[in-house]
Amino acid sequence: MIDTPPPAATEQTMHIGDLADATGLSQRTIRHYDEVGLLPATTRSDGGFRIYTGSDLQRMLVIRSMKPLGFTLEEMGELLDTVDVLTADPENNDARELLAQYVQRANEKRDKLALNLKRADTFIQDLNSK
Repeated sequence: MIDTPPPAATEQTMHIGDLADATGLSQRTIRHYDEVGLLPATTRSDGGFRIYTGSDLQRMLVIRSMKPLGFTLEEMGELLDTVDVLTADPENNDARELLAQYVQRANEKRDKLALNLKRADTFIQDLNSK
């Protein structure tokens, strides 16, 4: 386990159940993302319970948004790392270019999902008209 400093005293913290409620994801899913390194808990309580911050919540929302678009865990990690780099250095051209590529790929994936949804709607209409 990586030692991380405790969150700032003024920063709101939450346990895994609170994070699950805020994201609509299961605790099991959140633990999985912790285990694969996408969303390690900011810190742990004396009892060993995961403690998350508002920043962790924002990261989880990014992960949650990427999942239905079919991004892999590795791609999710790369995008989160890219966002971290841009947060620290907004002028980083390599990170900005990589972010632009992710935006383009997300748009392409969304368009494919929209086409599949349209096809599903047509299929359902066809079935209902029988």
